[in-house]
Amino acid sequence: MYERRAWVMKLKTGNEKLYKERHDNIWPEMLDLMNKQGTHNFSIYRYGCLLFVYQERDTSIPEPDTIDPIIWRWWKMMAPLMETNSDYSPITESLEEMFCFVKGKK
Repeated sequence: MYERRAWVMKLKTGNEKLYKERHDNIWPEMLDLMNKQGTHNFSIYRYGCLLFVYQERDTSIPEPDTIDPIIWRWWKMMAPLMETNSDYSPITESLEEMFCFVKGKK
């Protein structure tokens, strides 16, 4: 089984290009971690400085109780580019799913 979830985050004005460049060169260990944690799809879309994040993950792999150090390092590197909490984690706002169509499912 898997779950879908989405949230928004905000870039600081003027950091759009650098944010994209960093994701174009994402660390291999970050991708490995996402695989190990059951992520099937992790997509980020940008509208101005608003980032829309969509994730699909395998729920048979439990969510870790703590944030992996790789993620903390990534957040710290990205913190100057976006709105964050004091611990460098991005400020996020969860989105409510209003409609979903999946081929072959009712």
